[in-house]
Amino acid sequence: MIGGGKRCSEAARRLRQRPDTLELAVLDGQRAEKQEDDQTPSGAIGEPAVTASTSSSTKKACWFQFARSSRNRRKRLHCEEDEEETENGRKACLAQPEGMNIGSSTQTIATPLMIGDSFYSLATEAPNPTGDPKQDDQEQYKQRDPSVVSESKSTRSLRRLSQLRRRRSSYYFSENERRIRANDKEFNLQYKYHNNYIKTSKYSVFTFLPFNLLEQFQRLANFYFLCLLVLQLIPAISSLTPVTTAIPLIGVLTLTAVKDAYDDIQRHLSDSQVNNRKSKTLRNGKLVDAKWSEVQVGDVIRLDNNQFVAADILLLTTSEPNGLCFIETAELDGETNLKAKQCLTETIELGDHHDALWNFNGEILCERPNNLLNKFDGTLIWRNQRFALDNEKILLRGCVLRNTQWCYGVVVFAGVDTKLMQNSGKTQFKSTGVDRLLNFIIIGIVLFLVAICALFAVGCAIWEGLIGQHFQVYLPWEHIIPKDYIPSGATVIGLLVFFSYAIVLNTVVPISLYVSVEVIRFIQSFLINWDEEMYYARTNTYAKARTTTLNEELGQIQYIFSDKTGTLTQNIMTFNKCSINGRTYGDVIDLRTGEPIEVTEALQCVDFSANPHHESDFRWYDRTLLDAVRSNEEHSHVFFRLLALCHTVMAETVEGKLEYQAQSPDEAALVAAARNFGFVFRSRTPNSITIEVMGRKEEYELLNILDFNNVRKRMSVILRRGNTVVLYCKGADNVIYDRLHGGQEDLKARTQDHLNKFAGEGLRTLVLAERRLTEQYYKIWRTRQQEAALAMDSREERLNEIYEEIESDMQLVGVTAIEDKLQDGVPKAIANLQSAGIKIWVLTGDKQETAINIGYSCQLLTDELADVFIVDGNSVEEVEKQLRQFKESIKIYNRFRPGGTEALYNSDSNMDPLSVTMTQTSVFMHESSSPPTPPPPPAISVVTFRWDDKNKDKKGGPDSAECNDLFGDEKRSLDDGAASIVIDETTGFALVVNGHSLVHCLSPELEIKFLDIASQCKAVICCRVTPLQKALVVELIKRAKNAVTLAIGDGANDVSMIKAAHIGVGISGQEGLQAVLSSDYAIAQFRYLERLLLVHGRWSYYRMCKFLRYFFYKNFAFTLCHCWYSLFCGFSAQTVFDPMFISVYNLFYTSLPVLSLGIFEQDVSDKNSLEYPRLYTPGLRSELFNIREFIYSVLHGAFTSLVLFLIPYGVYKDGVSQNGYILSDHMTLGAVVATILIVDNTAQISLYTSYWTIVNHITIWGSLVWYFVLDYFYNYVIGGPYVGSLTQAIKDLTFWMTMLITVMVLVAPVLAYKYYLLDVHPSLSDKIRQKSLKKIHSRASSDVRRTPSSRRGRRSVRSGYAFAHQEGFGRLITSGKIMHKMPQDFAFPLGLGTKKTQALHNNLASADQTKASNSSGHHMGNNNNTNQRHNQNQNHSSMADISAEGRAADAGGSGANDDISPRAPCQDLDTINL
Repeated sequence: MIGGGKRCSEAARRLRQRPDTLELAVLDGQRAEKQEDDQTPSGAIGEPAVTASTSSSTKKACWFQFARSSRNRRKRLHCEEDEEETENGRKACLAQPEGMNIGSSTQTIATPLMIGDSFYSLATEAPNPTGDPKQDDQEQYKQRDPSVVSESKSTRSLRRLSQLRRRRSSYYFSENERRIRANDKEFNLQYKYHNNYIKTSKYSVFTFLPFNLLEQFQRLANFYFLCLLVLQLIPAISSLTPVTTAIPLIGVLTLTAVKDAYDDIQRHLSDSQVNNRKSKTLRNGKLVDAKWSEVQVGDVIRLDNNQFVAADILLLTTSEPNGLCFIETAELDGETNLKAKQCLTETIELGDHHDALWNFNGEILCERPNNLLNKFDGTLIWRNQRFALDNEKILLRGCVLRNTQWCYGVVVFAGVDTKLMQNSGKTQFKSTGVDRLLNFIIIGIVLFLVAICALFAVGCAIWEGLIGQHFQVYLPWEHIIPKDYIPSGATVIGLLVFFSYAIVLNTVVPISLYVSVEVIRFIQSFLINWDEEMYYARTNTYAKARTTTLNEELGQIQYIFSDKTGTLTQNIMTFNKCSINGRTYGDVIDLRTGEPIEVTEALQCVDFSANPHHESDFRWYDRTLLDAVRSNEEHSHVFFRLLALCHTVMAETVEGKLEYQAQSPDEAALVAAARNFGFVFRSRTPNSITIEVMGRKEEYELLNILDFNNVRKRMSVILRRGNTVVLYCKGADNVIYDRLHGGQEDLKARTQDHLNKFAGEGLRTLVLAERRLTEQYYKIWRTRQQEAALAMDSREERLNEIYEEIESDMQLVGVTAIEDKLQDGVPKAIANLQSAGIKIWVLTGDKQETAINIGYSCQLLTDELADVFIVDGNSVEEVEKQLRQFKESIKIYNRFRPGGTEALYNSDSNMDPLSVTMTQTSVFMHESSSPPTPPPPPAISVVTFRWDDKNKDKKGGPDSAECNDLFGDEKRSLDDGAASIVIDETTGFALVVNGHSLVHCLSPELEIKFLDIASQCKAVICCRVTPLQKALVVELIKRAKNAVTLAIGDGANDVSMIKAAHIGVGISGQEGLQAVLSSDYAIAQFRYLERLLLVHGRWSYYRMCKFLRYFFYKNFAFTLCHCWYSLFCGFSAQTVFDPMFISVYNLFYTSLPVLSLGIFEQDVSDKNSLEYPRLYTPGLRSELFNIREFIYSVLHGAFTSLVLFLIPYGVYKDGVSQNGYILSDHMTLGAVVATILIVDNTAQISLYTSYWTIVNHITIWGSLVWYFVLDYFYNYVIGGPYVGSLTQAIKDLTFWMTMLITVMVLVAPVLAYKYYLLDVHPSLSDKIRQKSLKKIHSRASSDVRRTPSSRRGRRSVRSGYAFAHQEGFGRLITSGKIMHKMPQDFAFPLGLGTKKTQALHNNLASADQTKASNSSGHHMGNNNNTNQRHNQNQNHSSMADISAEGRAADAGGSGANDDISPRAPCQDLDTINL
């Protein structure tokens, strides 16, 4: 077996090295066949296989010999896979293409992969009896195409070649591939591809009624009442009219159906708007406007600048000369930075010529529809050539074309097949936890009723058999009951009574419960819509509840999953502060106090109007920097000249106005800042950069761009002007500080202080440096760089070494501080939500550094965290190893407590938080050799988010909230509670997971370990995740943690996450309305989520729980009276109340008070709800309504019903009034019990109500009066059977004394228990209501500036260098592909680069390099200058020193040296044209 594997590997290696020569063999055979006769000996077919040297004698045999040898080679390659595929059936597949460079294009020749015995066999055929495989191949070939036998061999060879190409393009594609032919509608229709019509709605006109009813009857309550309605239609067993159940049931179904119809109509309108968008489509050689829904697979469509892509298309041609176009993918991944796409070189020639595009008939073989946004594999077959297709040539639906006048593409995926729709997920039916609990409770109630009915049925049968049979004169049996045999008759009576009691006792769960629930939710939704505190005036947007069924779920959120771009941030970068030569700028100082003034809109900004190129929206408040620039201060000029030159920004003039197009918003902000201060970037070519400095134009020769990547974390440009060559570099602080020369410790120390200050304010910092180069050194370095670029082995490593060499011994210039503008109030909202016990996860498509930086800015991450874990492994093993290390770190931390950990932090602050070894594990392992010292007592209390048996709360639910001890003992005072909150926020861990690592974390073997670590982390950030991965993370938490989740986002990339969560919140932001249209609630800003949850969510949950507890209480108190009465009526299902009273009890007598309770009830005000986030905690634990609370309400109702019935029964049994009237009649007893029940309900709900409004007063006291009015009207006006019963009863003092005693007996225990809790175990809301205590703030206000932590080892995570930047733009610039003109159109001015520069520095190769040791007392965060280099001649200088030299050199330096070309040298891999 081992030997077989070795042979298979060797065969695979030989096969990779062998060029595929299938078509070449056919063509070579044509020349040899000219020497042969027209007839082929028949015996040649049956001869044994010959070698390659003798195969020319039999050309047809050569053909099949080649086929058979090809088959054998591939069998050796696939080994056992070939046998399995043969058993499954013979079919032909397309082998993986092998590419080779032909000119500037990539031509790919693919060969058919043999599976089975036949070369071109598409079906199973009979085996060859001779057993000769070669003869079998030839016979099958002749049967398939007999004409080849009679034709000449030359013609047959050509036909074979044509047949090969035709069949390859017609038959040989896998079932896992998709085949499309451009501009061929009939051809594409045979595969029945989806059109571009989008449907997100659930119903149509014809399917609405059945589907909606089916969905509604999935609720057990609706199905239960439908069964009761059927039973009430049977007269023999029903003592109540069916109307009492039919009308409420129909009302509930109608109300819900209207709401669902409204929601679905909104979806239809949204679909219609998208489907009716216009797209320019090529039809019959002409460009016509077609609806998006009419676009078909294979159509060629045109996109104009700033237009959305209608479908997933293969890019054919663009307005740019190199086939480039730029797109914005905010709808897909949330990133607003531009991305470059490039079409095939061969299709660029099509241009915008409609005839050529209409005649384009290329065939595309590609993968089937999937949800992978960053992957596409396909092949284009055109003009008998094959071209490889990848993701760089595909534009996805939802992207926006930017900075490109037009482009054309052929539709590959349409409609639901597009990657955007594949990631959108399905619309799920959402229900709240209260709904699910009610369904469970209803099952229990039904079982309880069945048991009670069965017990009463048995009791009735026994009573009828023993006693009832003797009273048939007064109580005759029904005619359907057998009277001959008493036991049989009693049994039948008992069976009928079973169903009678099922109808009588159904009021335990009346249909009015669901009517009331829907009404409460409906009105609560309007309260959310009308909240002025969630109104965003800038866009005139109110909060909107797009569903009315999930309000109370807002009060039980345990996990929040948030997008970043457009949700937490505005995605607007602003140049906020800077440090130049050790001096900081940007703060406005109060001259009287010397303290910084808070920058507000009211503060007057610096006037830049003297600069003709200034931007009107640029804001800067520190005038000292502008004064320094205008006074020609040297260091400030160097600073802004570097910003204007070291970048990859493109400039263009639009309507006479200079505009910048940057790949990342960071670079745009920096170049814009330089522009406003007078250093205007004007234009660039592949070998030059032109800027304007204070009105004077300066042109620089661009020698090299050392591009940015995630490893380097820096970018450099090498420029020449006149006689001087200079390198400008910008990058992350820890990276640049490692590469500075010695002798500038004081400058670095002051700049480090500024870095710490900027980082503490949450700004994205960037360090700038420069280095002067000698011409001789640069030439030597340039030669070595080209050699490394041309190396075949270890090219990247060698290039990195070359870059490291020149990016050293640099002079520190300064620091920039960019603010990625958060939405207003985000830090405060996150702080309060975390204080409420809610865990917040950020799921973003941005890069890791960007996500971490925003985490610090919004205070989701803080410097006080014990550690930030980063999971970035590329394999399952690496991820598992990292998770294991992190778990050990948490264990060690929990053992040693923060006191011991602090010392370890201070002892080793050289840790880079962005590295894989970011945990404290390595630190503790390093210290393990020394004897451990006992840690000091913990200075703070550490609270971990963990749920175990020893601290499980008796009231709590499942492992969901994980916040049992989050707020400590409830007996503590509010002041103590405040301290615990602050302490909790300053400890703990955070977890950062990359997208490629998240794939492994979500796998079954690692998800438990991942969840174990994530559950103990204060915050989790997942970066570089796809939309589908967002949904998978949400589903994992829902499934594994049984937690209530909320997802919030603003773009189409968040739709799947929003649909997957229990609650979906959409932000009507800059990325469109896709998230809003798929959401349950819509808000305008993230900060409104705090009020939505802590106020409306908590109130809704509190109100609904109080409503349900009281509702079940009053209904059990009402219904169980029948049970006690059954003991005295022979279990005959006789009701104690008037049937009309039973019908209207929940509808007229008790509905309005309980509705007012569910709509207006408040325990504390909205202000206190926001000020005390801990009030949200009971919802996390489902404390206000659960099985325990339900049982308590049932027992309370049972006790009330027992007292309600027994006291009046004891009083009125054998009772006689003062007038001598007998009181012991059934109707009088029923009227008295019913009246006392209404009075008790009024008293109980008065005790339940904490927040009295005019509506509460009207409904509570009005319902009591309404009872007497309706009773009089029914009995005296309509003529009810109980007429006069209540009137006679209330005339007697017995009634009033009975009512007073009964109500007192019922209310006294409730009052006693209520005051006991208030005095002994007061809740936080009780304390807030009863006492005026000192206000507690959950954490420091976001307005207070955060001071940098003493653990400066993690400051570099705020390094803000172009985090949205992508590698590769430097090559596009220097190769000229990104330009509007071809590279040969650029000729650098002859004055530049033609004169040798004088030596500014000594030879760096011979310079002494000294390693600077780390100073333990140095206050810098990284202490990392381990490879500092000292250049004794390195003096600070600027490009301003070169200005005069450059102008002089322009005049007369062209012929100084013949070996220097007037054109900039080729410095890029694309230019070298490997």
